[in-house]
Amino acid sequence: GLPECPFCGEAVGRELEAHVRARHGHFLGAPSTGNGEQLYECPMCSLTCTNIQILEEHVDLHLEEQSFSEGGNIRDLELAQQLQTEEDKRQRSEEEKREREEFKKLQRQYGLDNSGGYKQQFLKNMEREVDRGRMQPFEYHKRKADMMECLAFGIDDGKTKTSGVIEALCKYYQNENKDVRHVWLSTGVDHFHSSLGDRGWGCGYRNFQMLLSSLMQNSLYNDCLRDTTLIPSIPKIQSMIEDAWREGFDPHGASHFNNRLYGSRAWIGACEIYSLLTSLRIKCQIIDFHKPTGPMGTHPRLFEWILRYYSTDNEGGAKVVCTSKPPIYLQHQGHSRTVVGIEEKKNKTLCLLLFDPGCPSQEMQKLLKQNNDGTSLKLLRKFVGSLKEKQYQIVSVDGVLSVEEKAARCHASQVLRSEKIP
Repeated sequence: GLPECPFCGEAVGRELEAHVRARHGHFLGAPSTGNGEQLYECPMCSLTCTNIQILEEHVDLHLEEQSFSEGGNIRDLELAQQLQTEEDKRQRSEEEKREREEFKKLQRQYGLDNSGGYKQQFLKNMEREVDRGRMQPFEYHKRKADMMECLAFGIDDGKTKTSGVIEALCKYYQNENKDVRHVWLSTGVDHFHSSLGDRGWGCGYRNFQMLLSSLMQNSLYNDCLRDTTLIPSIPKIQSMIEDAWREGFDPHGASHFNNRLYGSRAWIGACEIYSLLTSLRIKCQIIDFHKPTGPMGTHPRLFEWILRYYSTDNEGGAKVVCTSKPPIYLQHQGHSRTVVGIEEKKNKTLCLLLFDPGCPSQEMQKLLKQNNDGTSLKLLRKFVGSLKEKQYQIVSVDGVLSVEEKAARCHASQVLRSEKIP
């Protein structure tokens, strides 16, 4: 607080000296000594003396000392504030620099840094293969011509596709008699893996191709997919998602990509898959498993949900059930896969069967061999202990929407993005 007057206790701050001289210049006298001399007492330290001038000089010293120390305090305070301001400024500048670098990293990671899309990456990677002597120039030119033709027609070149795995699994499980009690499988699904053009960012698009390959084999979806007779290429899928955004689906998500996907290396997730399917009048839902529901960060509720999805309407005594259910899109931070079925072991544990876009076709083709002894199933099998990401989202398909239902879902996607499982 402000310095107080030693005579009257008033808070007077830096004007203390003037205040004392004006208001208390007479100084309070102490009782006289026995011989009639007047004693004067210092109001600041109780020193007594007989000479008023000496007392005044003494009090002046007190006042100077106080004023000096106040000034010092003010100077110290100003210096401390200045140092704090400079430190705040430095921290802010470092924080801004960190944020800029983080933002650029995210842009690169999510393919939003204008570094070119599928076509540019495909050509660059093929040129690198030629430089390293792994590809002949004539093969480069042939593959470039094939790619340009497929892109012009908007169709996938089929070079990363493996067909017939579900049928092979069906045969394998009929003969397997060790520990599988029941198994439910999706309608036929082709596996697609990432290629030179989308390595590192294309998993969402490849899973959409897998899901679509199954829907195209189901007559229920013929009307929705009458314009899609062949599996679309990744750039074509990008423009289909942009079309969904233009119709009004998920404006919040679209703004994250600046409403532009085509020609970029942008990662897509469950919300983009939902928007695209719904825009095609395919009835689907996103379900968000936003926290673990079992010990050690596991998600048993996710497994139970998938079991219900496949086994509803498909219960009964059969050990192997080839259902009419489409596969399920499964997303977690940084990657997505396709659920094509689920096993229930004799000891009641559950095991998902997943197609991973990161798995190359030469590995997937091992599953097609007649003498498949089950060892290559390691590629597909995921037990509860294997899925320990913090959050998972799934997109599941269940029928067809009317034009009115599609419009209602478009409107709802502008407000609500997913249903949460507690």
